[in-house]
Amino acid sequence: MILDDIRLAIGQLGDPRFRRVLGFGIGLTIALLVAVYAVFLGGLNWLLPDSVSVPWFGEVTWIDDLLTGGSILLMLLLSVFLMIPVASAFTGLFLDDVTDAVEARHFPNLTPAPRIGIAAGLADSLNYLSVLIVANLAALILYLIFLPAAPLIFLGLNGYLLSREYFHLIAARRLGRAGAKALRRRHVGQVWLAGIIMALPLTIPVVNLLVPILGAAVFTHLFHRVEGARGV
Repeated sequence: MILDDIRLAIGQLGDPRFRRVLGFGIGLTIALLVAVYAVFLGGLNWLLPDSVSVPWFGEVTWIDDLLTGGSILLMLLLSVFLMIPVASAFTGLFLDDVTDAVEARHFPNLTPAPRIGIAAGLADSLNYLSVLIVANLAALILYLIFLPAAPLIFLGLNGYLLSREYFHLIAARRLGRAGAKALRRRHVGQVWLAGIIMALPLTIPVVNLLVPILGAAVFTHLFHRVEGARGV
């Protein structure tokens, strides 16, 4: 079932309307990634000294080195973690466009859903983003205690949080917040599994740039499937 949702989402990449959203979305995803990366490095420079004195080696200015030649490589490596908040922030910017494109192609008989709007979408995204950041900071303790299981904890936690955000915002367009919450609870297993599948490629540099948009498309198909709509 979920694999069919993924197949349909990937199969729409050639759709002109979807491709336009995809191209613009990837550009914005890169911009958001760079912004999050810049904040990360700014915090790193604020917390750590510009240089570290190492016995027998003297002063090592590795922070400066990271900010120059190795910066792009470092950003790609850190995108394994940074793309999680980027994917969360993305929903408030493009979720309406992606969902509309999917519904126009696969559910043409449905009446247009009310759009969330950028302002309301950003407010919701910031709320979910704050929960995601706090939860991941708290999970650092579990990562250290259960080190071998850290990847599973990471995927399980972020899969749950991202699926909760994407599914709720998509479902709320047609069912309202209360209806979306009730539907997600009835299908929490499927929704959570879809979130874990979405979180997996978010940990792969470059590939993860596609995930925020494809994730929105997958959850649109998932919503209509569990809600009972019939696609074509």
